[in-house]
Amino acid sequence: MDTIEISPESARQRHTQGALLVDIRESHERATGMAEGAVGIAKGDLEASPATHLPASDREILLICQSGRRSLAAAEHLAAQGYTNITSVTGGTTAWRAAGLPMVQPLQTDAERDFNERYSRHLLLPQVGADGQRRLQQARVLVVGAGGLGSPAAFYLAAAGVGHLRLVDDDVVDRSNLQRQILHTDASVGVPKVHSARERLLALNPHLEVEAVQARVTSDNVDTLLDGVDVVLDGSDNFPLRYLLNDACIQHALPLVYGAVERFTGQVSVFDAGRQRGQAPCYRCLFPEPPPPEFAPNCAEAGVLGVLPGMVGLLQATEVLKQLLGMGEPLVGRLLSFDALGMRFREVRLRPDPACLLCAPQAEFPGYIDYAAFCSSPT
Repeated sequence: MDTIEISPESARQRHTQGALLVDIRESHERATGMAEGAVGIAKGDLEASPATHLPASDREILLICQSGRRSLAAAEHLAAQGYTNITSVTGGTTAWRAAGLPMVQPLQTDAERDFNERYSRHLLLPQVGADGQRRLQQARVLVVGAGGLGSPAAFYLAAAGVGHLRLVDDDVVDRSNLQRQILHTDASVGVPKVHSARERLLALNPHLEVEAVQARVTSDNVDTLLDGVDVVLDGSDNFPLRYLLNDACIQHALPLVYGAVERFTGQVSVFDAGRQRGQAPCYRCLFPEPPPPEFAPNCAEAGVLGVLPGMVGLLQATEVLKQLLGMGEPLVGRLLSFDALGMRFREVRLRPDPACLLCAPQAEFPGYIDYAAFCSSPT
């Protein structure tokens, strides 16, 4: 028999006469309200095993979703499986609500309600969904630097629901930081950056764990700082620390999300040589030797357009989320450069150096070095 579509009013009448009304939306969608009397069975579960969820008798089955499209597709699928008394509600719960028909709110705990409301836009994405959002909740990210890059990156990672953020920075907030370091306010001047950042991030999302480490990252503590994390985000502003993080991430087989800014330009890449030896480059493959200091001034020396770290930090946060969710094409083996004055992006392919002392397949970890001396020595 052909699949039939009926109006919400007709569906309501048939349901009161004994038809089974099934809301096939995902649980987070049903949390916003369901047609009274409906049972919730997600479309994927229903189609994968209809006999488990539906009565074996000829009882009439009414399917409802948000707009009627998914329920019609599911009805057609079930009709092809031999169900002869199946119907889709035209317009779904949107039309049901508009018709003034009774709705109910499923029982939820406070935590479930917060999860469904806070991450509702993520939950609608097939690439994320509830399972992906749970993965983000369980993830641990090390953010090195709570300044220009770490501020926007940490802010959006917290908003996205990354469950544990470890922030490390040894500096205090200066008024000159406020032009670009959006985690901090004028009232934070003189406060350690990690403490200011932690307060702001928890105000945004109180369900996170934000670990504030007021320290300089060194060869002595880097292994401890990387312990247990899934991704490292490099928001540093100096070459010794970038080389140290690169070497440590190779040693610990962790992806390193790199970012840098100067004046009106920025760079972003992902170095994952620790997990992909011989296939993915590391930071040393891009910069085997540090440039002379006069060719690599920091923001305090050269200046930076205030919005630029925000753009680069957001790109870094995007790459972190892609790593945690295993989606999209990461910036591994690619260096993305941005010119704010020309509003142009440029991509350069990076290849692993087969002779790299750190990431070549045959290379053994040489141990940490004096990175300050390495970066200050003449080339």
